[in-house]
Amino acid sequence: MLNDPRSHGLWEQTAPAAPATEKLSGDHSVAVAVIGGGFTGMSAALHLARAGMRVAVIEAVEIGFGGAGRNVGLVNAGMWVMPEVLLRTLPAPYGERLLNLLGDGPKLVFDIVRDHGILCEAVHAGTLHCAHGQSGFAEITARARQWQARGADVELLDADRAARLLGTRRYAGALLDRRAGTIQPLAYVRGLATAAQKAGARLFTQSPVTAIERQGDQWQIRTAHGRVTADWVILSTDAYGSGPGNPARREQVPLPYFNFATRPLSAEMRAMILPEGQGAWDTQMVMNSFRMDRAGRLVFGSIGALRGSGAAVHRAWAKRALRKLFPGLGPEINDVDFEAEWYGTIGMTADNLPRFHRYGPRMIGFSGYNGRGIAPGTVFGRVLASYVRGEIDDADLPLPITPVAAAPFRLPKQIVYEAGAQAVHLVADRI
Repeated sequence: MLNDPRSHGLWEQTAPAAPATEKLSGDHSVAVAVIGGGFTGMSAALHLARAGMRVAVIEAVEIGFGGAGRNVGLVNAGMWVMPEVLLRTLPAPYGERLLNLLGDGPKLVFDIVRDHGILCEAVHAGTLHCAHGQSGFAEITARARQWQARGADVELLDADRAARLLGTRRYAGALLDRRAGTIQPLAYVRGLATAAQKAGARLFTQSPVTAIERQGDQWQIRTAHGRVTADWVILSTDAYGSGPGNPARREQVPLPYFNFATRPLSAEMRAMILPEGQGAWDTQMVMNSFRMDRAGRLVFGSIGALRGSGAAVHRAWAKRALRKLFPGLGPEINDVDFEAEWYGTIGMTADNLPRFHRYGPRMIGFSGYNGRGIAPGTVFGRVLASYVRGEIDDADLPLPITPVAAAPFRLPKQIVYEAGAQAVHLVADRI
């Protein structure tokens, strides 16, 4: 997008076309204006339109331009924060509600994919959280215990069983979460947009918001060439966007994350690496992730930005790291070539948990997904639609209503994240 092959990489190369949209021009009146065309915005628009409400989505660039079209595509349950920590962090009854909602989040994603026939390479085979050393194994052991206590379909695997599912013996074990799976994320968000449009939603792209103003008991959202008047506004730009459409961005610290995609691997290699179709990520501080796409490309990623000197550093590290992960797989890994490379931004909050904000009368939104955008974004979009329709109120929300609070030392932390990941990858996996 925007003639940048490093923005969406493989996903833009292989996703079905986005639905036809138009720039916002002239005056329009709707019940709900949704600002941002990612997972949350498109899920909200779909659920609102299916309920018969007049809804318009206003997107600055293209559907899925932000985090929705750039990530790994792991459809995980819950948040990064362990259940017991989450329950201690959020006051009752919000912790239980959030855990229940997001624990069932992957099911909602795969149900929507099935019900609307979305072609997004959906594989509901689970994910593997891989233990780096004994400290990592202790971490996933605690996660397994906490989720199993809640009845979740998760299983702790020892090193041998993990190696059979991963194709590598580098890890001390893994947590298999059968609730989870993988999708092609840009294809999924485009599929949500198509379904929302078929249900009656209007989709406006290439339409950056220039102003949001309260006029009487309604909102006016202005762009360079048009205006939407709405009873409700849903803000769903999260870590992307700027200006009046994203007041919550300042409470998040940007964390860059990149991916490389190999050329399609041989049938023999595909039978050895992730043979049952799970996606994987590990417990290292500078985390690694890997998964297959439908054509057999291995998508391998980590923290870092592919800009400046980072592009060469991270690319060289990725080739070394793959050889370390899969040392017995011969010349195909030793001579690995990348077909695509891209990176994006994760918005991190101070406690690694999302937020619910009321920005004004009938202006609401969730933000701060901390690397868990797919299932939470889909779930929160449905919650926002239910709130707007009056099916739930403040007392039923999964998060308390909080004011936007600027993240302390936001810029220095961003610099440290990017430079620190580059420093780690400069030296990692050389021996």
